[in-house]
Amino acid sequence: MAGPLAGVRIVDLSAVISGPLATMLLADQGAEVIKVEPRGGDITRLSSFAHGGISALFANANRGKRSLAVDLDQPAGREIVLKLVARADVFVQNFRPGAVERMGLGEPDLRRVRPGLIYVSISGFGESGPYASQRVYDPIIQGLTGNIAVQKHNQSGERDLVRNIVCDKSSAYTAAQAITAALFARERGAGGQHVRVAMLDASLAFFWPDGMMRHTFPGDANAPGVTLYELYRLAETADGQILLFAASDLEFAGFCRAIDRPELSEDPRFKTLPDRLQNAAAMLAIQKEEVRKRPSRLLLERLAAEGVPCGPVHELEQVLSDPQIAANGAIVESEHPHAGRMRQPRPPARFDRTPAVAGSPAPLLGEHSDAILAELGYGESERRELRSSGTVH
Repeated sequence: MAGPLAGVRIVDLSAVISGPLATMLLADQGAEVIKVEPRGGDITRLSSFAHGGISALFANANRGKRSLAVDLDQPAGREIVLKLVARADVFVQNFRPGAVERMGLGEPDLRRVRPGLIYVSISGFGESGPYASQRVYDPIIQGLTGNIAVQKHNQSGERDLVRNIVCDKSSAYTAAQAITAALFARERGAGGQHVRVAMLDASLAFFWPDGMMRHTFPGDANAPGVTLYELYRLAETADGQILLFAASDLEFAGFCRAIDRPELSEDPRFKTLPDRLQNAAAMLAIQKEEVRKRPSRLLLERLAAEGVPCGPVHELEQVLSDPQIAANGAIVESEHPHAGRMRQPRPPARFDRTPAVAGSPAPLLGEHSDAILAELGYGESERRELRSSGTVH
């Protein structure tokens, strides 16, 4: 059965992660995605952990797509893209502001060949303002949006990065949702539109609900309290680390029983959640002392039996064998025709009538150039000329 976006055609000129991951999510849901790359390929093709010409990072953001490698500096290359767009529903690019217009592929250029097009621009900072023209990568956005400010070690106070590209990925998910919303609006008569997603905006919105609790109400309206990032910490056990978070009164009482201190749940300092938040330092000190008396496995068994949210701190290899991840079928294995056996997460949203499936393996550079050109009406001699002139790879 076809996915929920079957029949939607996307021309993807984006590179690295913010655009490619967005369009891969849509490909998993049934959209036809043509990845248009420069003749040298997306930079993530050059990253580490590569097999058979396919890097892990590229594979993890580009499955389910076809690759057309074209030189956009040549008029014939731009003409190919215009022909693709004339048949498309969505166009995605994440160049710095002004770059795509200089290529002759700005919104007005494409709207002339496809009036109802959903034109998507993903940028780092937005299209105006003091930073708009600067180059940017995920860590810079982390610093600007407060992500690094809260990554403090609870003892040393040292700050660190979130050690994955959280801003790129939150921007990708924002873009994917915005694309489907724009397509839905078009179905209801709104027509084509320009969707703009700034990584700075998307990442700030992603961080804000909990990260900016202390700064949501300005001035004197801001009542005192404890933020989640002040409470989040690893629990050091006798032989390692675990995670536990007893928020409700019922969960806290279960935690107290699990550490053989049931009387703590009746302590006036900790009896209710407001009490525990007001006396968080004292509560966390007791938790630290009691938890490190016991081994991880025993604690996890006791906490789970008492209904306390808890879990292990997996090494990356352990993620692959976790029984709940296995029960969910969250990791799928497939055979890439060039890279060999590979693992990836399955599409996380489960549709019961229009299932999303992990698409075809990530393509080699220009793997589908000839087939795509043929679909656009280029004859064999024309395709041969485009290859010999260096217009396509």
